[in-house]
Amino acid sequence: MLPLLFVTGGQPHKRRRTSEPIEIEDRLESLICRVGEKSTSSLESNLEGLAGVLEADLPNYKSKILRILCAVARLLPEKLTVYTTLVGLLNARNYNFGGEFVEAMVRQLKETLKSNLYNEALYLVRFLCDLVNCHVIAAPSMVAMFENFISVIQEEDVPQCVTWLYVLFQVRCDWYVYAVLSSLPWVGKELYEKKDVEMDRLLNQIDGYLKRRQKIHVPMLQVWTAEKPHPQEEQLDCLWAQIQKLKKDRWQERHILRPYIAFDSVLCEALQHNLPPFTPPPHTEDAVYPMPKVIFRMFDYTDAPEGPVMPGSHSVERFVIEENLHCIIKSHWRERKTCAAQLLSYPGKNKIPLNYHIVEVIFGELFQLPAPPHIDVMYTTLLIELCKLQPGSLPQVLAQATEMMYMRLDTMNTTCIDRLINWFSHHLSNFQFRWSWDDWSDCLAQDLEKPKPKFVKEVLEKCMRLSYHQRIVDLVPPTFSALIPADPIFIYKYMDDTGNSLPGYPVAMTISNAIKNRTTNEEILTILKDVPNPNQEEDDDEGESFNPLKIDVFLQTLLHLAAKSFSHSFSALAKFHEVLKCLTDCDEGKLHILRVVYDVWRNHPQCFGLFSATLRPYLHFIVVQMIAVLVDKMIRTQIVDCAAVANWIFSPDMAHDFTRFYVWEILHSTIRKMNKHVQKIQKELEEAKEKLEKQHRKKDSGDEDDFEKNSDEEDGQLEEQIERLQEKVESAQSEQKNLFLVIFQRFIMILTEHLVRCETASVDFNTPWYKNCIERLQLIFLMHHVTIQQYVGTLENLLFTAELDPHILAVYQQFCALQQ
Repeated sequence: MLPLLFVTGGQPHKRRRTSEPIEIEDRLESLICRVGEKSTSSLESNLEGLAGVLEADLPNYKSKILRILCAVARLLPEKLTVYTTLVGLLNARNYNFGGEFVEAMVRQLKETLKSNLYNEALYLVRFLCDLVNCHVIAAPSMVAMFENFISVIQEEDVPQCVTWLYVLFQVRCDWYVYAVLSSLPWVGKELYEKKDVEMDRLLNQIDGYLKRRQKIHVPMLQVWTAEKPHPQEEQLDCLWAQIQKLKKDRWQERHILRPYIAFDSVLCEALQHNLPPFTPPPHTEDAVYPMPKVIFRMFDYTDAPEGPVMPGSHSVERFVIEENLHCIIKSHWRERKTCAAQLLSYPGKNKIPLNYHIVEVIFGELFQLPAPPHIDVMYTTLLIELCKLQPGSLPQVLAQATEMMYMRLDTMNTTCIDRLINWFSHHLSNFQFRWSWDDWSDCLAQDLEKPKPKFVKEVLEKCMRLSYHQRIVDLVPPTFSALIPADPIFIYKYMDDTGNSLPGYPVAMTISNAIKNRTTNEEILTILKDVPNPNQEEDDDEGESFNPLKIDVFLQTLLHLAAKSFSHSFSALAKFHEVLKCLTDCDEGKLHILRVVYDVWRNHPQCFGLFSATLRPYLHFIVVQMIAVLVDKMIRTQIVDCAAVANWIFSPDMAHDFTRFYVWEILHSTIRKMNKHVQKIQKELEEAKEKLEKQHRKKDSGDEDDFEKNSDEEDGQLEEQIERLQEKVESAQSEQKNLFLVIFQRFIMILTEHLVRCETASVDFNTPWYKNCIERLQLIFLMHHVTIQQYVGTLENLLFTAELDPHILAVYQQFCALQQ
């Protein structure tokens, strides 16, 4: 059965005690949810039969049937017209039931809007619209609801300049305008036939609103910066163009399944209902409106020369097809086999180049900014499943799409390139890493920092993480040797043959022997006391200062001895935690310990050097990097802090790898760790406050003296706990704010230096490095926008001031324009 968790409150069905009413309820649920699936009978006969069954059960199971129908309207939007037809048939047979259903739907719409479930609210509005076609709802009352929706753009106290309040107003208005426009492909013709004057006035109001909308946010959400070959349009602008064309075509569209047409003679005789009065709920502080989107375009009719023609980007058919495919993915994404089968069974698939639409929609979701609707790996597994189901056609379309994206890498958003690298390498690992690499030989003549060679290099590195080094070397043409990652080796500079002349070599040998002999932390610290400090003069008596050689000697040796496996490395860090804490008691020490980790694993940051050749073929699922793993462990054990990691990433030592994918994985992981730490303490504080409040309520209702005495003691303990937690929250938030200040300050510094340097040399500043860096800054804002919003005032006062270079300031302004 489909995702029927909605009917049982979100829990899977359990086998219940068998009784006739329960069996009938389960049967009704199954019948309703399965209607419209493959069957030996026609859809029309199935609907008519189901309507008869439900009509017979209405006297005893009306509330159950109402709940199920309201749930499928909200959660199975891909079968919208099937269920509206079913409701239409029931309304024709039982007018009172039709009225109760309409009232229940409007109540549900209000509840979803108050709960910030805007996608589900959108499906409910569309469902109500299609009930007009089924003669359940009167067209004038639907127009009246639309007019109430559009009244939001005329609300009082709306700021007329670009301010924070204006942005908040715009994202609110956008949803209501989108709700109206996105419903018109289903009901526009019927409404225009009955209320053409009112509809013209409505569309004119929408037109006026769209012309004055601010679109500062659009560049931050575009997958490609170039407008050719396909413009990357803002969602509302694209939909408005599609509705304008639909109106020009007299509201004729050819891709919506309309089973109610077969029952027109029955439905037209039914009495219609007026919608109850509906006023959009007022804005509240906890309202979270959907973030704006940019429509992803990859194909047009020239890309699918054989078979049916792909609808144009401004045809409403393109919107309907894409919307239905998105709905299928939304309903079935947890089960890739079902999802793939449902996509390939799309109604009307013979009238369109379905494979092209499916591939475009999947990549559109994968590249959606700031984040895809579902986890990235879902899209990989879904495409693999689609290739298995359609081996003769879909792999060719997917290869064509990959080639097109490769050709457009120069203008592709850096974050989307990261996701493309992850997808492509994972996809190749499921098909023996076979690819026509020679077709991409043009990248070999380019600067290695250019997008194409950088993309190929990162893909090969990811493939190595999903396989092993020699296999990748054997599969890739020898001409690509410059892009093939080096064989992972641990770089230990105190080796006998190369490092015996280095300062600290004797101490390194002593430490190595001591660790092998299971020495203690205290003994290691005693040995390290004799290490000379290169930062301190011989006659300097000012005391102990930061000594980088101590960290070099100890950590290089420790990691070298523990390089056999992850567990060896983790155990070593844990055993000598006290030593590491002593060596990193200042900011310089924390930075240097990270430099050492990078130095020993820079060739290569992957983990495969840890394993023997016999084990490497089995490492398909090991996708971590050693540097990232060690940095993560050091943060968790408080050897280094998050701000130190940020400073290290932006330091000159990391300049060579600054644009590498793994570096930004580390930074985002560090930010997420900091955010989780703050959230954890905040949750503990809230729980303690709730416990104290509960205790007070219990105390107010109690009469016994002993209870009051014990309660007073517990209250005192809780109040002390709350006070301690409050201090912890404030400290953690201060640390969190400092982390973002460090990150944004470093971004501003390196970008400003680049812009000044280019201006001085009279050269173009828009280099591959600049594009990568400015888009990484955008991603920080996008991925962590909820947290960053708390510190907007500080950021505006200290960093993103009017004096800042406009190229950098523009990113901050785009971020502000996106916020709800």
